[in-house]
Amino acid sequence: MEMNVKDDVQIVEIWLSNAEKNDKQIRDSLQVVFDKYKKKKYMVAVFESGEKDLYQGTLDLLAYNRKLSAQKQVQRDKQRALEH
Repeated sequence: MEMNVKDDVQIVEIWLSNAEKNDKQIRDSLQVVFDKYKKKKYMVAVFESGEKDLYQGTLDLLAYNRKLSAQKQVQRDKQRALEH
């Protein structure tokens, strides 16, 4: 488990490996962290390691976002054409 406290933005990042995310003892121990930082009005974010290939997942997400952006641009262009 890795924990990063960012005091300047009041955020606590907790990073869990695959083994840690399934460990009940570790999961239960996080409650102490939640309670401590809730009192300080910090946001606690827990990031869990995934099961899929990160590289391929990133490529897929970028391709999807590019397609969505192109579709929105086409819609904007059509709307402008109708307005003129």
